[in-house]
Amino acid sequence: MRPPRVLTTLAAGLGLLLAALTAPPAHARADDSATPPQWRSYWVDAFNPGIYTPTQVTALVEDALDLNANVLIVQTARRYDCFCNNALYPRTDAAIAPAPYDPLAEVVRQGHAAGLQVHAWVNVNTMWNSSTPPRSPDHVFNQHGPSATGADRWLNKKANGQELVGANAYVDPGHPAAVDYIVRGVQSIVRNYDVDGVNLDYIRYPDGSSTTTHSDWGYNAVSVARFQQATGRTDVPLPSDAAWSDWRRGQVTQLVRRIYLGVWEVDPRARLSMDAITYGHGPQAVGGWQATRTYSEVLQDWAGWLDEGIMDTAVTMNYKRNWNPDQARMFSEWSEFLTDHQGERQAVNGPALYLNGVEDSLSQVKEALSPSAAGNTAAGWSGYSYATPSKDVAAGGLEAERAKLVQALTTGEDAPFGDEAAVPGMPWKTAPRDGHVTGRLQLRGGGPLDQVPVTLTPLTGPGPGPGPKVTRLSDGSGWFGFAHVEPGLYLLSLSLPEGVIGVPKTVVRVTKGSIATSTFPPFLAMP
Repeated sequence: MRPPRVLTTLAAGLGLLLAALTAPPAHARADDSATPPQWRSYWVDAFNPGIYTPTQVTALVEDALDLNANVLIVQTARRYDCFCNNALYPRTDAAIAPAPYDPLAEVVRQGHAAGLQVHAWVNVNTMWNSSTPPRSPDHVFNQHGPSATGADRWLNKKANGQELVGANAYVDPGHPAAVDYIVRGVQSIVRNYDVDGVNLDYIRYPDGSSTTTHSDWGYNAVSVARFQQATGRTDVPLPSDAAWSDWRRGQVTQLVRRIYLGVWEVDPRARLSMDAITYGHGPQAVGGWQATRTYSEVLQDWAGWLDEGIMDTAVTMNYKRNWNPDQARMFSEWSEFLTDHQGERQAVNGPALYLNGVEDSLSQVKEALSPSAAGNTAAGWSGYSYATPSKDVAAGGLEAERAKLVQALTTGEDAPFGDEAAVPGMPWKTAPRDGHVTGRLQLRGGGPLDQVPVTLTPLTGPGPGPGPKVTRLSDGSGWFGFAHVEPGLYLLSLSLPEGVIGVPKTVVRVTKGSIATSTFPPFLAMP
């Protein structure tokens, strides 16, 4: 258990010179060999106090240390407004301390000094949520929201034509210009701040569909036109159309793939994590992964992203009431699934502190970190949220409930967080054994070649013969990407649409840890 802060301060004063000479990097906490690596984090939302002032940040860091946490997931891009000063997103209108105060920079500074990792939490598809527009004329809501027309309108839309849910507006991930902005926004944070990673939230279609078996969303005119172009269809598909669901789900996956490789381009060692949906019962209770609400209703294939290696860490929002028997079963089902489906990546179990009292949260922490029947263990725990550490905050008080949580998780012989722990490493990034391939397909004159099949075929390989072929589609900007490809020489070949003329093949060499950029000359579209 961590010693009292007063004693820690005295010890630090006595050993200041030695520490300055021998300390590891600020955000690399000491690894206690008796405690295996284990992710421990708070989600720190920006709708509540926590990062609004330097004093709040100091309290946040101290509270995280009291819990023996090692990661802060700090909401940075909330509704396309940034709790930072140096990103593509405009600075938030929220009541934070005036500039030059920079919330993200302050959390990074204080967090790293205390040995905590800082991950910038970015909401992907939530455009705005107020009847009062943002002040910045550059905000996406003002540029591409209800006042925009034609292709400049990025709003997601339901099949019945509804775009706003109350004041909530959403971005359609099938819109190419929106995707470009999202990727550049994430890259700007990684480029301009010393964050340890980016955490993607709302990387999916919105809630509020008429059923749990499919999504009613995705009917932005640009998205529908792209689907029609890809399939040769002329109808507007029903929400239940299987091909339409697959296409929309593919847009989210392609966005994740592009963000992953975009982050790698800026900082190959930055972690990409995401907040994974766990609605309802787990896959084993409903007929498999593809029958879950996660896969079918909000079109989020986070299990597939872990398999492909385009997501380093899935932080599952396993928000269930432990005191409700049915929800307790749901929690157990999802805990088992996430633990057993990490592959070579990581899954973190993220319970809802705000739905449970401290005793129930302690029970969930212990279950979350226990081995599954197959002998697998989750990468760690994340609590939602720092602002509401228990359902009893209104009655017991915020500070008292947070203190109770800390005591429950850090004291006693079987306390799950009795000792410090290091964040699990990412050997696929720190010592990569493979590389990546990206490229763009453009027409003469600058337009993109959208939804063209691109096939990657090994010409050399470690085995007696070439490895398997992999085919991806170019996106609405002509971009394509292949992640985690064995080193070697590869043939890239295109299945060009009718009426498009150009060189459909090129060769690319993949090396460990690098992104190989392929180049195709611009193509000619015949009239």
